[in-house]
Amino acid sequence: MSSSVSRRVALVTGGNRGIGLAIVRALGRRFSGTVILTARDPGQGQAVVQVLKEEGLSPLFHQLDITDPQSVRTLRDYLLDTFGGLDVLVNNAGIAFKVNDQTPFGIQAEVTMKTNFFGTKDVCSVLLPLIKPQGRVVNVSSSVSVRALGKCSPELQRAFRSDTITEEELEGLMRKFVEDAKNGVHEQRGWPNTAYGVTKIGVTVLSRIHARRLAEERRGDKILLNACCPGWVRTDMAGPKATKSPEEGAETPTYLALLPADATEPHGQFVSEKTVQPW
Repeated sequence: MSSSVSRRVALVTGGNRGIGLAIVRALGRRFSGTVILTARDPGQGQAVVQVLKEEGLSPLFHQLDITDPQSVRTLRDYLLDTFGGLDVLVNNAGIAFKVNDQTPFGIQAEVTMKTNFFGTKDVCSVLLPLIKPQGRVVNVSSSVSVRALGKCSPELQRAFRSDTITEEELEGLMRKFVEDAKNGVHEQRGWPNTAYGVTKIGVTVLSRIHARRLAEERRGDKILLNACCPGWVRTDMAGPKATKSPEEGAETPTYLALLPADATEPHGQFVSEKTVQPW
């Protein structure tokens, strides 16, 4: 293990463009430690790191495909060997199909779920044990998750709002949505007609589950974990008509990533505009 293990380190998934890149920039200016930008494509990621260095920042790059378990494990080993753990994790990587995309809804559901929910879940499973005391974890969700929740059946709403739902139960519901979507019966079964929205319900509820577990198992470590909505941001995903710049979209995730060491809240919450929102 190298001598740099005492250095603080923050990591952003999907950090090579859009909101993720804006979060990397903001942390580069304000975080007292090393910032790691991750991206699936090493060429794209390293090119962006070079641009940031020309701006006077000093991020590192590490390849990460959140849908590839070996890629996630390789990152874990690097963080342990180089830094002895992780202080800040921002799970930003995600995908969305365009509104007018002709891909069958069932395929959209399967592909979006694989990245947004299961990819994020796998990163958390592997990297949460590395989070150091007073660490911060931010899962980038969306207010679309709140709207999608409101369009779920009462039974599904009760399940997703439950304070005792387990990770296994949540995973089962996410798989059921994909199955129902592929069979063309998702609306009859009480699901909303938005694959992205359901995947982000999964991210928000997963955040609540992980926060509850941290409070039970690592109470003295004062780790804070939250989900957030960056807002409607002008990115490749949301398009040019969105109301916020990437820098504005980065404000709430960065705020949560940099909560003071003595903070006790928010924890296990859904946060938008730096304010806890009802779930």
